[in-house]
Amino acid sequence: MTAQPPATLPSPSELADRVQKVLERARALGATSAEASLSASRGYSLSVRKSEVESLEFQQDRDLGVTVYFGQRKGNASTGDFSDRGIADAVRAACDIAQATGEDPCNGLADPARMAREFPELDLDHPWDLSPEQGIELAKACEAAAFAADARITQSEGASVSSHRGVSVYANSHGFIGHRHGSQHSISCAVVAGEDEEMQRDYWYSGARSPADLLSAEAIGRRAGERAAARVGSRKLTTRQAPVLFPPELARGLWGHFIGAISGGSLYRKASFLLDKLGQPVFSPLVRLEQQPFLPRGSASAAWDSEGVATQARVLVDDGVLQGWLLGSYSARKLGLQSTGNAGGVYNLIVRPGTQDFQALVRQMHEGLIVTELLGHGVNGVTGDYSRGAAGFWVENGEIAYPVQELTIAGNLLEMYRDIAALGNDVDLLAGTRSGSVLLSKMTIAA
Repeated sequence: MTAQPPATLPSPSELADRVQKVLERARALGATSAEASLSASRGYSLSVRKSEVESLEFQQDRDLGVTVYFGQRKGNASTGDFSDRGIADAVRAACDIAQATGEDPCNGLADPARMAREFPELDLDHPWDLSPEQGIELAKACEAAAFAADARITQSEGASVSSHRGVSVYANSHGFIGHRHGSQHSISCAVVAGEDEEMQRDYWYSGARSPADLLSAEAIGRRAGERAAARVGSRKLTTRQAPVLFPPELARGLWGHFIGAISGGSLYRKASFLLDKLGQPVFSPLVRLEQQPFLPRGSASAAWDSEGVATQARVLVDDGVLQGWLLGSYSARKLGLQSTGNAGGVYNLIVRPGTQDFQALVRQMHEGLIVTELLGHGVNGVTGDYSRGAAGFWVENGEIAYPVQELTIAGNLLEMYRDIAALGNDVDLLAGTRSGSVLLSKMTIAA
């Protein structure tokens, strides 16, 4: 099989020329201000199952998004056509929408004084010189390692490899223009272990901006196989309260609920369980959370947010106390505040690690539940009520006793955050949320 990758990416200067045409066209049509982003990406993803190629897909995407303002009336449109005609049509559509909408006093570009002026090199773009043929062999090796990990691995859901690069440019009527290059690569594997009539599935993965930072395909496959085999013999538990330990890949979800609750959209809609909690203790005193947007190769590193506002290193929680919100310009105006440079989200959330590794946390827990899988979306952002399907391992006397499944873990996020008993030092340094394991002193575990 011979496969050809898509054409190369446009240069930042090409996109800059296009985005200036967008702004010029908007001004010519009477817009008082405008902003636009152009992006292009390319790459491929493939999957192998039982040593046979299941899929090989090339992606080449282009997107133009334009927002125009006529005073405080707003319209936006998007297109994949970067030609002069495509740009003209998109800008015209945005202007027509704006002129047909009502005024919103919170509409408008971000404050010009807050535009980013420094553009540090963040080392985000690392091409992977890996042909699709080589990627297929890598996926086969990953899957083979999973089957070799344990004789009970009987089925495969496949091994996958993906490699993507992108470039984008954002500009607005304040004169701000900035461009980004970035890459993202991954390897993953999911397999099924069986014994008698029982079947158990599990997976593992690695993702990074640089291929040099990825785990080896063999290590990923082996881990997937070991995880699936370890779940064979799963039992159910009776309803109880007990400590619960979240490993790093699941702990990120706990912090994600917090990020959603301190984000501007949730706050001005009064749809956050953290309303009126600024300056108050909302976590255990063990917890310190920081935003660090300038980490080299960081999964969520950026010098400016999606409105061109400069990002900044910030402490969001210090010794358990909530220190600030995450706001873009619109939500800031709705709240009578200023943008924090977080339009588009949080830029690398860093959880201060503890001193213990995962096994030490298991010993500290003594008896309780290690969660390895969460199911469903039972989290109420308004009240903080939390209820998720779960599977994992029951711990007795500081050691894993047996696998468990078909459980529900429940609590309230405010109580859960205050019940954090320990944080691990087993941090995944490649994730946008860098967290070790999180041990909660108690949750309700139901059959």
